Amino acid sequence: MCGGGPRIRLPAAPVFSRCRISRTGLGTRNMEKPRYGRVLLKLSGEALAGDQKYGIDPNTITSIASEIKEVVECGVQMALVIGGGNIFRGLAASSRGMDRASADYMGMLATMINSLAMQDALEKIGVDTRVQSAIEMREVAEPYIRRRAIRHLEKGRVVILGAGTGNPYFTTDTAASLRAMEINAEVIMKATKVDGVYSADPMKVPDACKYSKLSYIEVLKKGLQVMDATATSLCMDNSLPIIIFNVTTPGNIKRVVLGEEIGTIVKGE
Repeated sequence: MCGGGPRIRLPAAPVFSRCRISRTGLGTRNMEKPRYGRVLLKLSGEALAGDQKYGIDPNTITSIASEIKEVVECGVQMALVIGGGNIFRGLAASSRGMDRASADYMGMLATMINSLAMQDALEKIGVDTRVQSAIEMREVAEPYIRRRAIRHLEKGRVVILGAGTGNPYFTTDTAASLRAMEINAEVIMKATKVDGVYSADPMKVPDACKYSKLSYIEVLKKGLQVMDATATSLCMDNSLPIIIFNVTTPGNIKRVVLGEEIGTIVKGE
């Protein structure tokens, strides 16, 4: 700079995230803006097991982690709640004589095992991740603090919320509904092994009807297996939509975030 005066540093140009997704039948990749800015992804424990009946399948969890990375690179803030059914299911144990509270606490620990496994898979591919637990275990996870979780999301980190609500008798579905409202998520994305909600089990009833849209009241009246009644009622009271989709189809997590109409959406009438 002439004259020896002070250097003036111009502010850096803003960086805009670009979200790409391939369209079936198209040779090019289109750029789209995500419909949702902050989401909560509810994963069942069984989804992590893949084709196994028990435990965590490394290929499956790596695949899901890669899809989550693509969504985060779009600029979407994402929190996760993961079930523990692939390791231990408290309700099933209590039905066989175990004390319900003890069984549920064991189930909460199972969700923490899955949460730590997902954190490891995400961080191996370069996604900053924090695990927060509703049960204090400082050596392996942060305690759940609402404001801290929101701050992590604002910094672009994935936040995995483990140990359910920290209370027995409440499912991880209810935990997902509660945490989604606490962090001001715009939608709950419930990832399952089927492509939406059906009138009956499509594996057992071939002509079962698939619903593209449902109201909360319809879910409760028909007893559809979307989420448990407590979780559904909580979403209804706070007008929080739920999207149920098939996580085993590659790219579906991003498609939901981009607003494609896949699976089933549950919302107010």
